Amino acid sequence: MKLTILFCTAGLTAMLGQETKLAPDLWNVGAEDAVDVIIQLEEPRGESGGGRRGGQFPLPRALSDNQKVTRFGQFPGLLTRVKGSALAALAQDSQVKYISPDREISSSTQFAIPAIGANVAQSYGFTGAGIGIAVIDSGIGFHHDLFDNTCTQGSERTHYVETFLPGKTMWDKTYDGYGHGTHVAGIIASNGRCTADNQPTTKFIGVAPQANLVDLQVLDETGKGTDSAVIRAIDRAIELKATHNIRVMNLSLGRRVFESYQKDPLCQAVERAWRAGIVVVVAAGNQGRTTVVTDKAGKQYTINGYGSIGSPGNDPFVITVGATRDMGTATRMDDVMASYSSKGPTAFDRIVKPDLVAPGNRILSTISYGRLVGNVEVGFSIVQSSLRTSFPENMYNLGYYLELSGTSMAAPLVSGTAALLVQKFGPNITPDAIKAKLMKSASKSFPAISTFGTQVIQNDMFTIGAGYLDVVAALSNTDIVPAGKPALSPTAAYTCGTAGGTRCVQIRHATNSLFTATSSTTLWGNRNVWGGSVLWGDSVLWGDSVVWGDSRNSGFSLLWGDSVLWGDSVLWGDGAGIFPLSILSRGDR
Repeated sequence: MKLTILFCTAGLTAMLGQETKLAPDLWNVGAEDAVDVIIQLEEPRGESGGGRRGGQFPLPRALSDNQKVTRFGQFPGLLTRVKGSALAALAQDSQVKYISPDREISSSTQFAIPAIGANVAQSYGFTGAGIGIAVIDSGIGFHHDLFDNTCTQGSERTHYVETFLPGKTMWDKTYDGYGHGTHVAGIIASNGRCTADNQPTTKFIGVAPQANLVDLQVLDETGKGTDSAVIRAIDRAIELKATHNIRVMNLSLGRRVFESYQKDPLCQAVERAWRAGIVVVVAAGNQGRTTVVTDKAGKQYTINGYGSIGSPGNDPFVITVGATRDMGTATRMDDVMASYSSKGPTAFDRIVKPDLVAPGNRILSTISYGRLVGNVEVGFSIVQSSLRTSFPENMYNLGYYLELSGTSMAAPLVSGTAALLVQKFGPNITPDAIKAKLMKSASKSFPAISTFGTQVIQNDMFTIGAGYLDVVAALSNTDIVPAGKPALSPTAAYTCGTAGGTRCVQIRHATNSLFTATSSTTLWGNRNVWGGSVLWGDSVLWGDSVVWGDSRNSGFSLLWGDSVLWGDSVLWGDGAGIFPLSILSRGDR
């Protein structure tokens, strides 16, 4: 009834029965209000994930011939501006699959590298040489450590750059006005050679120091972007896959979840990249410290960080990465979870996320310190990125490196590792095989709980996923991944009813998934992949008092009740729901 009233207010009386085609954040659009929308189009049978390009689909009949639209490349949809009064006719059009706003997006290791074992892998020659990694972010700025090992002018390893920011022109090829993308790129691919030979005293080396980079810019100088910019960048990465051997895509960005991943345009875009043979790595989000949330009616829910994974990290295909604290040592034995790392299950679909975790706290990496204008270096005294000016206390080594924290910093460690796996196992390895190997080989050695101040962090599968990234173990894994079996993250289900209990949450797998719910003797069974954090065995880590296992807790109805609650801005407030996946300037200390 609530939807009917809203639709009548906006002149949408014809929408009854069509509301599932409209994103929930379009329900309140007034009849005369203009809104930029992404219209996903139905694909002819047999063409999902391939077939015709987005620009070849005919316009929905509800749009006039002179309507200004922007078509995507691979993605089956278009971007346009319409009035609220036009939404009813669009949603009734048989060509239209789903309509959502063009939402805003925001950006979400000297000890980290040895903690995950990347230095050992590099000593055996696994450096990511020849593998292309698409960094969809704010840009990759000028930094000598992103050159090849000759450190000579013109030897930059960023082989392609394009901006998808409206009104922006590329007046040189090394601009990162925010600084976030350069930091991410350094974690992936810094060689630690070229700058160290010039002035600084400490080298920083990334996971894949000889990998090539593709710079696809979607975040502006404030770290903000839009769904449509990210979708266009993903399209471009798919188009350039063969040209630049792009096998990995890093997305250290995200936003609030508004609907099921099956309707979310960002999720649908990353799935197309996955099916095209590109490993997609996404930061989980930084909402783990969120204890209590309030809905629009003023009701409070205690969630303790659960249910806070962002989009597109909520998609079951992609690798979603949470953050740990490396404690300033080169061993992982003393590492604990970062207090801010977002936790599953995901909104609406209750997907078990994150998939694994990696160091993300107080990570030192490259920061753009200038740009190239022609062949002339312009230093950072002239060209400043936003992060350089915002966090001067986090600058190190004469301003060549910056310390940041967040799941944005954990994701590129996994992206770099994925490139090493492609280098070792060859071009025929699939994204599903890489995800499966990373998850199965991840270290399961976590204490049951850890603390940060007064916050108690329970290390269950919604917090640590399959475990802690272990590069050497992943490279050593020789298990066969059957063809045609996707490594889909499972869903969680509550089975005890209102009575509560201690073993009430179970995970369920898609019928075609590589992962199975069978015993530990099965190669890809639950206990082999998720270890002791599985939810029904003898090593269950929680009791009645936790948020998902006790119906007396106020968060119970949010996580396991009516999914409409998630659409009521319950976690992110009434704004656009933008959350950063990094830029926690001090991190956990």
